[in-house]
Amino acid sequence: MRIVSYFFLLIIVIFGMTFATLNSESVTINYYFGESSLPLSLLLVLTFALGCLIGMIVGFWMLIKVKVVNYRLQQRLTLAEKEIDNLRAIPLQNKV
Repeated sequence: MRIVSYFFLLIIVIFGMTFATLNSESVTINYYFGESSLPLSLLLVLTFALGCLIGMIVGFWMLIKVKVVNYRLQQRLTLAEKEIDNLRAIPLQNKV
């Protein structure tokens, strides 16, 4: 199985190298206070990496929110189970 994963990694690296050589033209990026020139392939890789990073941050934030909600629901469930156990423990009084 490791050989297959190494093979796929090698294929991805080869595709990346050919992509970089085919897209080596310079692109000018204008900022608010200046400009710089980068190869198109590097700009695309940086943009993809930034998108992945932002996606991971948003995904992590959503995961944390879901974990907090899950924790609160677990606390409410524990409290409800304790209340049910307390109600079951009270003996019924016979009315005369």
